[in-house]
Amino acid sequence: MKPFIIAIACLASLAGMPLSHAQTDLHTPWDQVLGAYVVESDDGVNRFDYAGLRANPENRAVLSAYIEDLEATQVSALTDDARFAFWANLYNAVTVRLIVDEAPENSIRQIRPRPWSIGPWGVNRVEVEGRALSLDDIEHGIMRVEFDAPLVHYAVNCASIGCPNLMARAWRSDTLDADLEAGARAYINHPRGVTVTEDGLVVSRIYDWFNEDFGGADAGVIAHVLRYAEPGLAQRIDGDTRIISYTYDWSLNRVASP
Repeated sequence: MKPFIIAIACLASLAGMPLSHAQTDLHTPWDQVLGAYVVESDDGVNRFDYAGLRANPENRAVLSAYIEDLEATQVSALTDDARFAFWANLYNAVTVRLIVDEAPENSIRQIRPRPWSIGPWGVNRVEVEGRALSLDDIEHGIMRVEFDAPLVHYAVNCASIGCPNLMARAWRSDTLDADLEAGARAYINHPRGVTVTEDGLVVSRIYDWFNEDFGGADAGVIAHVLRYAEPGLAQRIDGDTRIISYTYDWSLNRVASP
């Protein structure tokens, strides 16, 4: 039996759904993995039950089969929105599999394929249309080049508390715009994204690392933030054009052990 069919069968059992329904969508396996292991916490941070997935060989096989199926996809033939969803889902699925396989104790940055590595992002992890790709290649060489770069940062998840949330379902072309807007709003209106102090703004280091994606200056970052800020936050930001510092929490976005 082909890996994809095995994956669908396992997921149909996991979700209690008819097999015929499960076969209708490339991203259904990822939907089911996310639905089973993403926990939407009261503090606004989505966490993933890596330990739970690690302990379930059948569902680990489902995840690997899903990634293999993405690798076999002719992504260049997809529409723009479908390609965005494809790459975001692939990035996130590979990252989850990496954390499950490597089991870092505190942070994804503890995974160092080479002694000088600062993390796992530069090593080839998948092959799509004959091209070997690292996570860096997917995010920086493909997504930030081909698509609306600021919004890419709300779609990919680096398994860290400081990152925008991993959704509890797959990215899809038909809901892409609404989901990206919701992701941007959720992050910007959370203290991880923006905090207003008496001295100025404290914002996510994402807006520093990728400053060029947000206009290349504080004014561009603030204009971007205001586009997605809820009225209360926008009112507090009003007239404040100074970013005083950046913050980011590299702690693993895992569900706490019982």
